[in-house]
Amino acid sequence: MNFHVLTLFPQMIIDGLNTSITGRAIEKGTLSVSAIDIRDFSTNKHLKVDDYPYGGGAGMVMQAAPVCAAYNYVAEKMKHKPRVIYMTPQGYPFKQSMAREFSKEDDLVILCGHYEGIDERALELIVTDYVSIGDYVLTGGELAAMVVIDAVSRLVPGVLNNEDSAEFESFHNNLLEYPQYTRPEMFEGMNVPEILLSGHHGKVDAWRLEKSIERTKQYRPDLYNLYFDNLKTKEI
Repeated sequence: MNFHVLTLFPQMIIDGLNTSITGRAIEKGTLSVSAIDIRDFSTNKHLKVDDYPYGGGAGMVMQAAPVCAAYNYVAEKMKHKPRVIYMTPQGYPFKQSMAREFSKEDDLVILCGHYEGIDERALELIVTDYVSIGDYVLTGGELAAMVVIDAVSRLVPGVLNNEDSAEFESFHNNLLEYPQYTRPEMFEGMNVPEILLSGHHGKVDAWRLEKSIERTKQYRPDLYNLYFDNLKTKEI
């Protein structure tokens, strides 16, 4: 899978993703991540890519021309119009289901804004998806882009050593993941639950489901209600 990030800070993207699981996947060719510097497409001798907003207001706005030129540079190498994700607090909330949908693409272009945003005309011309990672404002879209890339990458076949890891974890079937334990069996007077030592896979699975439901009810009642609504729908 190929990620193409349009950004003012390409080194931030490369440094952030060339480590851990994504770094290993890039090294073996399962993923590719390119960071395209929008400043390279400025026609200004000072490589300026922003200007004052029409109508007044605080801050600066990224100009449409360099953004569109950077996009065209990427898109002209492809045989199809790529999906373009704009990272913005105005976007749809990023969820696991969205990550799963994005993971089916061969190419994803991710646009990172900065300053007070990007000229709306550029967005109307190139963006297909408006995505937010939370109800807060960052100084730029780079950290948000890396969150999306990390979440999507682990769903790409061959990225994780254990493919089950991507399937049975938090948000699978709208449930949070069950508690996990490893050696030693006792730590600070606290024992590993006996059921996990029993070797009875059916009982272990039942215990894990029970704990997932309990944890979801406690920490994410919205998902808990959705889980049971889906159960009722299946029963009907």
